[in-house]
Amino acid sequence: MSNRREVALLYGKGHLTVRLPAGASATVIRKTTLPVLANPAQRVERALDQPAGCPPLSVLAQGCQKVCIVVCDVTRPVPNGLILRPMIERLTRAGVPLDGIVILIATGLHRAGDALELAEVVGDPWVVDHVRVLWHNAFDPEGLVNLGKTPSLATPVWINRHLVEADLRLVTGLVEPHFMAGWSGGRKVVAPGVAGQETIRTFHSARFMEHPAATQCNLVGNPLHEEQLAIASQVGPIYALNTVIDEQRQLSFVNFGEVVHSHLAAVEFAAAHACVAVPRRFSTVLTSAAGYPLDKTYYQTVKGMVAPLDILQPGGTIIVASECSEGFGSPAYRAAQTRLAEMGPEGFLASLLAKQLGEVDEWQTEMQLKPMRVGHIQLYTTGLNQADRRLTGVEVIDSVEQAIVDSIARSGDQAVAVIPEGPYTIPQLASSQSGHRLANSDQNHQVEQ
Repeated sequence: MSNRREVALLYGKGHLTVRLPAGASATVIRKTTLPVLANPAQRVERALDQPAGCPPLSVLAQGCQKVCIVVCDVTRPVPNGLILRPMIERLTRAGVPLDGIVILIATGLHRAGDALELAEVVGDPWVVDHVRVLWHNAFDPEGLVNLGKTPSLATPVWINRHLVEADLRLVTGLVEPHFMAGWSGGRKVVAPGVAGQETIRTFHSARFMEHPAATQCNLVGNPLHEEQLAIASQVGPIYALNTVIDEQRQLSFVNFGEVVHSHLAAVEFAAAHACVAVPRRFSTVLTSAAGYPLDKTYYQTVKGMVAPLDILQPGGTIIVASECSEGFGSPAYRAAQTRLAEMGPEGFLASLLAKQLGEVDEWQTEMQLKPMRVGHIQLYTTGLNQADRRLTGVEVIDSVEQAIVDSIARSGDQAVAVIPEGPYTIPQLASSQSGHRLANSDQNHQVEQ
């Protein structure tokens, strides 16, 4: 074990430095070092021109007059400034008129942003000036198309009209661990990204969320993943440009192709780095919400609480640092957390299980119940007021250092697991029978002891 005294967590747009108490031993858990593409712009162009399993984008665009490009919202640091213009240039060279291209921001049930946020999402002023950019609205029936129901679980399929009616459907995304859908990117940009509220509320209901396979880094038997695949297939042919980035947000991987197969290839790459086999459980786990933009709200912070569950000793403590620079989250999420505070965890879960549809954003509260069942959750933040702190449902602390001292005192275990990048790194107990894919067995670059 290491006798290092200081560790740094991603926090806001920088880092939070934490000094460990004397005698504590730190096990720092990181992804394996991701390769950084030497010429990322060239690699993006190569992916578009030499995809696997489908024609190049310039060929796919032949004869098309309407193209929809779906991009993630501001909570995902997708390098759109690097990828959108090369896509648009290939479309226009193939004869697609600029006014026939729509960039659709996949908000799911999140709020639309302002002009500054739009510019941040797109990342390239030229694109903003030349192409129509729209925010998806899951509550606008006129902007949605009903495609029936999925064959297995009868999820109603409502999808944004711009994507459904396009001659060519393109999505871009970031492939990273997702705490209930297994992995982000690919099919997830379609649903929940640009789905209607009834669609999202159906497969975010308790019958999906409480399924044991609806967990991070797992696609096998995951009902959310399987419904997302079914929904994407009902939309029609979709092509995806998938990316993987490192801790410094540098491009490590990019591919282009049919939405399902290209996504699986990106997942295979990401899993080899993000899933880290760890030999033991810990009574004290120090982690983050992955810094900006994910830690802008408490809503997204829940992901940092769920990610290390496999290595948390029952009854142990997870200490998560999240700036929450934009505060709590949506009014709907606040309402769900208020119900949690009033009803308690068991009463809140019982109310969810009695319903067919999930209320907007309450599934994030439901996910918070999972770490609360295992151990004690503490939050360090500088962005929440006192009223919001009371609604978190966890203990809000003023000192990370003191919280570590107290956790060690409770458990009698001096070992502290430190996960600087929060939910972007998934520690998995090496002997776990969870069925999740583990990273390769060489731990030298994954667990610093």
